[in-house]
Amino acid sequence: MGNRWIAFLTRRKWFVIAFWIILLGMTLPLALNVTKHLTANGFNRPGTNATWATNQLSRLHPAKAPEPLLITGIPFHQLTILAHQEHIANQTLHPISRGQVLYLPAPKTSLAQVHAFTHIIQQHHGQWQDVTQDTAGKTVSHDSSKTLALSGILALPFLAVLLFFVYGSLAAIALPLIIAAMGSELALAVVSVIETHIQLSVFLTDIVSFLALGVGIDYALFISNRFRLALARGENVPHAVHESMRHAGRSVLYSGIAVALAVAALLLGGDAYWRGLALGGAIAIFSVLLATHSLLPAIMSVMGKHINWGSLKRVPQFGFWRRVGDFVTNKPGLSIIVSVVLLLPLALFGPQIRMQTPANLASMLPVNSPIRQAIHKEQQLLGPGSIAPLAVVIDLPSSLSQPLSWTQISHLTQHLRSLPGVKSVASPTQVGLTSQQLAFLFQHPSLQSEPLKTALSNFTAPDSSHLVVLYVTATTGPDNPKTSDLVHRINQNLPKWLPKGTKAGVGGQVPILRSFNQLTHARLPAIIATALAVALIVLALATGSVVQAVLGVLFDALVALATAGLLVLVVQQGRFGFEAQPLDSSITPLIFVLLFGLSMDYEVILLHRIQEPLKEGKPVRQAVRHGISTTGSMITGAGMIMVVVFLALLISPLQVMKTLAIGLSFAVLIDTWVVRSLLVPATITLLNTKAYWPWHCSKTVPTDQEPRILPGQYQEEEQ
Repeated sequence: MGNRWIAFLTRRKWFVIAFWIILLGMTLPLALNVTKHLTANGFNRPGTNATWATNQLSRLHPAKAPEPLLITGIPFHQLTILAHQEHIANQTLHPISRGQVLYLPAPKTSLAQVHAFTHIIQQHHGQWQDVTQDTAGKTVSHDSSKTLALSGILALPFLAVLLFFVYGSLAAIALPLIIAAMGSELALAVVSVIETHIQLSVFLTDIVSFLALGVGIDYALFISNRFRLALARGENVPHAVHESMRHAGRSVLYSGIAVALAVAALLLGGDAYWRGLALGGAIAIFSVLLATHSLLPAIMSVMGKHINWGSLKRVPQFGFWRRVGDFVTNKPGLSIIVSVVLLLPLALFGPQIRMQTPANLASMLPVNSPIRQAIHKEQQLLGPGSIAPLAVVIDLPSSLSQPLSWTQISHLTQHLRSLPGVKSVASPTQVGLTSQQLAFLFQHPSLQSEPLKTALSNFTAPDSSHLVVLYVTATTGPDNPKTSDLVHRINQNLPKWLPKGTKAGVGGQVPILRSFNQLTHARLPAIIATALAVALIVLALATGSVVQAVLGVLFDALVALATAGLLVLVVQQGRFGFEAQPLDSSITPLIFVLLFGLSMDYEVILLHRIQEPLKEGKPVRQAVRHGISTTGSMITGAGMIMVVVFLALLISPLQVMKTLAIGLSFAVLIDTWVVRSLLVPATITLLNTKAYWPWHCSKTVPTDQEPRILPGQYQEEEQ
């Protein structure tokens, strides 16, 4: 940071703090209303047939029909008696488990009958809810949001204890929490402004809070720790602030830019979901950086030596990181072997990773979820594809008031029924009228009877005389590859079966998520390559070393493969209580992008700390030992703080959240305890002065004359 800016922050500290308080008051209303214009979906890919067809479905206004119901709280035998009173056939009631019954309305059941049935259920102290994909999706979203809220509350006491032992001061604990809260609030306010101009996903609010908490704590830890070390050496408060911002602040700035740009790589995902995560994540990082480089030094200037209030007076100093430094510099080859042995076996499983966001949203719920069990029962009774029909949307060049249009629809219906994998096709030609009769009724809509209007409302739009929708039920479930193949065959054949000038496509949940999965799978290499390129450039700029930039990217790739391998073994193959499922496309790229970004935090801090003695002419081995002994506890402590935040997600009943928890936790643990503690310093030791090429370090002691330090001999400044 510039000397003038740091001097301004220390001189005008109260002005800076007051500015942030005013900023908080001005932006808080925006942050509280951030979800007002966010979309709950965002998985649609703009410009595709699936998106066009799905958007056209909103133009239909079908008459409301009875939905399947999950009834709880009433014994089955009693429920059959109540159903008989309302003329509900017993054949429509299907017991799932004790106290849970699925009600599948018969084809001609009226809404009035269902309303009367649900009313009598409530009178007998029973409960009911719709059994639809929309219900399952809302349950997933609710459980996700609830988990993120509860995990934060659950993690706070553990974070407080961990922060105390990492910081060693009660007063210092408040710093990271203030920075995280300010950064999160400002980021949400910015998102609230831009969401009125572009479509963003509602899931980004969780990512913003998630990232701001994690990196806010990390960055405040790195900077305030350097501040306290300067005070411990007897420096005055302004000089200590200056030193902390010139060194740790510089490192945090580089690493923050790396994280923000790595997260921004998700923009390559190509839809509102990834755009929301990318922009929200990047905004969260930049907001935290703004807080750490303005508010944090101002608060440190005010606190001064009071930052050590409530410190542990006698903390045992076991010299653990000094001994690690001795081991790594004396046996760098063995350190590298240990690191590779820990990472390589898992990395071999990494390429087997498979991704798929399920179209059957109920499959995201726990196996014992009543909604999931009810939907599974419905599939057993009505067929696997019954829960998500494929909507074939046709925009004909000719009007529906012409018999030719209805003849073409009739032919299309027959073609669709002839396709392998099709169980049934719902078409407006099934109402029992000829093409001429249907055309005549569309010429004279006032002649349509109410039952006919109700029937046709499922297939035609009131504002268009060219739009028709057919519904194809597959013989296989929404996530079966055969269903995906059926969507492809329908799209491939529609131009052959329909007249020239017709626009047509398959819409609905299955095609949208099929397109999302395909796009994410295709874009993942580009997303990862971009994140790695960002890491390469930022490391090169931060250290002046091409060697360290290349090594950093290679080590990150190794950690990513090991993380992928762990997820393959645990999630895909179903171990340790996990249900065997493909990894969710909506969170897997996020795991890797956050891994690449967060690893830069620890990498830049370590490399800068090693570089400082090299600039003073110290030997390479001594510089490496200095870097490990002065950053080891800080880096691993910061990593453990992130792990606590991530592991708190394990309270979720959703496997997708558990996957996010173990993926990020494992990645951070391996990155901090293996790569940054062993692999990186050992590599620098072996490469000696070439480790920072093309940057040249001064050295007063030739490399080949450096004395070999025995464990315990070397005394280095410790935290």
